[in-house]
Amino acid sequence: MVEVTTSVWATGQRPSRVQRKGRYVPESMRHPGKMLPSIAAKVIETYTASGDLVVDPMCGIGTTLVEAAHLGRYGAGVEFEERWARLAVINLGHARAQGAAEFGRVVAGDSRQIARLLPDLVGRAALVLTSPPYGAATHGHIRSTRDTGEPGVRKWNQRYSHDRANLAHQQLPHLLDGFGRILAGCVELLRPGGVAAITVRPYRVRGELVDLPGHVHRLAEQAGLAFADRIVCLLCGLGDGHLLNRASFFQLHEARKAWARGVPIHAVAHEDLLVFRRPQQTPPRNGPGAAREAVRELE
Repeated sequence: MVEVTTSVWATGQRPSRVQRKGRYVPESMRHPGKMLPSIAAKVIETYTASGDLVVDPMCGIGTTLVEAAHLGRYGAGVEFEERWARLAVINLGHARAQGAAEFGRVVAGDSRQIARLLPDLVGRAALVLTSPPYGAATHGHIRSTRDTGEPGVRKWNQRYSHDRANLAHQQLPHLLDGFGRILAGCVELLRPGGVAAITVRPYRVRGELVDLPGHVHRLAEQAGLAFADRIVCLLCGLGDGHLLNRASFFQLHEARKAWARGVPIHAVAHEDLLVFRRPQQTPPRNGPGAAREAVRELE
């Protein structure tokens, strides 16, 4: 296992679509909030060894699990939306067909009950890697007037879910409460000394900045995790003496509007990677049985 030697990772040298091409099935691009594969791979390489268990409690289309499989780690994920869970299973099968050394499993269920959904993994995970949702809708895919020559903006693939029970639909207090419960369950899955790594960035609601990294830091410590590191994972590319902007159309649009109002805001060009460890001296609690939880395991 390699310790962190730098606070900035150049994870945005290739655009997300290029990182995924051929490695994931094309339908994966429908998910609006995917983790960058290079971030997942770098975290897994840094904090785990071959054969280790990697868990993602909000696994989406399976980025964490696929990168773990290619690196010889076993992955386990939970996903609230069954359509994304099925796609994660397809991506894992695609990884195996490409020669990935390991496989994994996906459970469709509510990760606020993750220790009940994965009772056999309590105390075994070397790494939990995940990211919270930023709301019910994201920028998704767009075509602007500049692209089409027609007035207006067309959007698609911008929604996580239409299910109001999904955390993505919750206002900030309820979102934080739910994510705190997820982290508490993940602590049960981590082995002593295991790592919880969370990619997160601030966002704006009606122009007001929401310090989601700060909230997540507090929730993790309340769950019993000890802060270990903060790493900047670049979403932009590094060119010859300049940054290669990969900000979305709407990020740039909102920044330009703010500058016109005299508010100098900038498009976010990185993810915060917050790294925590489960204390060595705290034994894992026994996870409750899964008998009361109606889940569908998709393998």
